[in-house]
Amino acid sequence: MTDAEDRKPQSDEARNAFLPPSGVAAPADNESSTTSEFALPDGLAVPRPGPESETTSEFALPDGLDVAPHPQHEPEGSAFSTPRTYSARQATFTPPTGVPLVRLTKDVPWQDRMRTMLRMPVTERPAPEPVQRHDDSGPAVPRVLDLSLRIGELLLAGGEGAEDVEAAMFAVCRSYGLDRCEPNVTFTLLAVSYQPSLVDDPVTASRTVRRRSPDYTRLAAVYQLVDDISDDETQVTLEEAYRRLAEIRRNRHPYPGWALTLASGLLAGSASVLVGGGLLVFVAAAVGAMLGDRLAWLCAGRGLPEFYQFTVAATPPAAIGVALTLAHADVKASAVITGGLFALLPGRALVAGVQDGLTGFYITASARLLEVLYFFVGIVIGVLTVLYFGVQLGANLVPDAALGGSDPPQPVLQIAASLGLSLAFSVLLQQERATVLMVTLNGGVAWVVYGAMYYTGDISPVASTAVAAGVVGLFGQLMARYRFASALPYTTAAIGPLLPGSATYFGLLGIAQNEVNRGLTSLTKAVALAMAIAIGVNLGSEISRLFLRIGSAEKRRAAKRTRGF
Repeated sequence: MTDAEDRKPQSDEARNAFLPPSGVAAPADNESSTTSEFALPDGLAVPRPGPESETTSEFALPDGLDVAPHPQHEPEGSAFSTPRTYSARQATFTPPTGVPLVRLTKDVPWQDRMRTMLRMPVTERPAPEPVQRHDDSGPAVPRVLDLSLRIGELLLAGGEGAEDVEAAMFAVCRSYGLDRCEPNVTFTLLAVSYQPSLVDDPVTASRTVRRRSPDYTRLAAVYQLVDDISDDETQVTLEEAYRRLAEIRRNRHPYPGWALTLASGLLAGSASVLVGGGLLVFVAAAVGAMLGDRLAWLCAGRGLPEFYQFTVAATPPAAIGVALTLAHADVKASAVITGGLFALLPGRALVAGVQDGLTGFYITASARLLEVLYFFVGIVIGVLTVLYFGVQLGANLVPDAALGGSDPPQPVLQIAASLGLSLAFSVLLQQERATVLMVTLNGGVAWVVYGAMYYTGDISPVASTAVAAGVVGLFGQLMARYRFASALPYTTAAIGPLLPGSATYFGLLGIAQNEVNRGLTSLTKAVALAMAIAIGVNLGSEISRLFLRIGSAEKRRAAKRTRGF
């Protein structure tokens, strides 16, 4: 071939893309010249054909591929090496029902079973229990969520703690087949979310609590409804549950308005006798409390907030006490004013707020305690206004005229006064008539414990109050378990004799007489007594759970939210 022929342009066939370009040597015949992406990578070998290599698994390697062993020089700690302790036979898979298996006993109240499951992660909860439905179409998710929200609204409006409200909502959802649900309760907002599976969108519903009214009869009826819904032997359909809930809402209060006014007078009069007053003091305190109650009802009818209602209700007892002092009557004006304060102190909201804080619901606890603070400030403003004008008019209000401090205690009279105070408190809370006797006796026992420790044992009043409140919480929890009901109706009225009315009065009187340090000392003592009551009630309830079965094979898990991690 001549040089001219070499310079001629080559044809397309001669310039094929698979031909090596000029200056590149062609590979030898014994070397692989393919660079296809389908070629076997380094480290893979073709196994020998045989019956043992046949597989039909979709996760198996295609025919002709086999995983070659890792090279011996690969370090053991490498991410690409198989650990020495690994074996395919040790691999486990999560069963469809979830792990681990937790069994709940059926002979305990539903509150304990639901509270136990609420403190578990969703993946660790036991298998769903038999549901309350009578067809195969599945649960009506929106209606079940709405029913649980309406039940939670009544419980929260009645003063129930946030943990018990969540337990009731979860019991309703779980009884109707909604196992993967999460209720959430704050001070005025209820929410519940249900997710059928990990790949489905969650369904969320919420409801706002606008009004609160202490009606423990309605509270007990709602608890009975939840107990029937969560019972396997009682078939309660959604329609029947809605009907019973509507009846509970329409039911009238068990006591009329005039009975509540008389109960407020009995409460104030009993409290005045409890701190050393006589018959005249009893009548004066009762009249002042009834006038304050009527004025509060008048303000409520005009749409005034509760802050102003408490302010107005605190003025008549203080005014009557100051008037008796100006008239030089031989009575203890301090006992009259203290009796009026007993009828106004928000013990129910205080116990519920501290209970929410101790169980981990800090937002709800903060809101409840802030509400108690506002009510207390309203009472302070009403009493301080009257005391200030009384001091300016020359009323000789002596703080050293202690309430029963210098006089020898009268145990029989004080026990009778404590029983009357608890009875009046239970009527004001609209309790069931069948529970009034037990609550009254519980309040009498609380005062006996307090009197034995404070008057006889000369123990600190704060410690005596805490122990007496613990007895109230313990007995209240036992009675609630006996009746499968809420413990709140059995404890709130029974702590009435322990409320810090006298310490509050002496603190306000010291501020009115420009003795701020002494006044703040008395108010600090009142706050300490109030906290002792709330913590004692909650501690008594928890102690009862330590010695009773709580519904799970394991111990009830506490809320691990403040352990430092």
